[in-house]
Amino acid sequence: MIFNNKIKKATVGGLLSLLMLILLQCNSYQSSVQLQNGDLLFVMAKETGLSGAINNVTQKQKIASFDHIGILEKSGGKIFVLHAAPKGGSQKQSLKDFMEDQKKDQQNIVVYRLKPEYQKSIPVAIEKAHSMLGKPYNFNYILDEGSYYCSDFIERAFRDDHIFKLEPMTFVDPKTGKINAFWEEFYAKKNLKVPEGEPGCNPNGLAGSEKLERVGDL
Repeated sequence: MIFNNKIKKATVGGLLSLLMLILLQCNSYQSSVQLQNGDLLFVMAKETGLSGAINNVTQKQKIASFDHIGILEKSGGKIFVLHAAPKGGSQKQSLKDFMEDQKKDQQNIVVYRLKPEYQKSIPVAIEKAHSMLGKPYNFNYILDEGSYYCSDFIERAFRDDHIFKLEPMTFVDPKTGKINAFWEEFYAKKNLKVPEGEPGCNPNGLAGSEKLERVGDL
């Protein structure tokens, strides 16, 4: 009986320890990033394909390697992401679905937040973002009033308060000093000239803004 009691105590103790460990891990994950209305969700870039080509000519910081961005909206007890994506165009998507889409492509999400002095811009930006919903995706990455690409969508949302700015685009591979081969072929197929020097924006450029602070991984 004494031996059985010791086994039971050891088993219960082990289960309690395991439960405590699980709870600590869950709490640690939940508290890692406390999402706020207006947070910007940046999606880590892949190393190949369109994602890699975007990052190749736009990456400015070692810690910032992104190919997509959306703005978070808390509404009616739910959390959404407002963004422009190749699939679905300019849209309002649940945070859950947005995260699942990135997991399918094995891409992590990093949360950035406007610094306190710029937080007042968020309500107007979200209202502006809502006015752009339903527009198609801009697959040419050349500014167009009728369609938007991801960073273009965000820049426009915050444009009234000049949170971000348009800059001359470059498609030059920093390693070779020449137009990246991917982009040469990309625009040739569209019978378009590579828009080198034309105004535009990109996720890495937005992430490098001094008006943002990096909060952590989602």
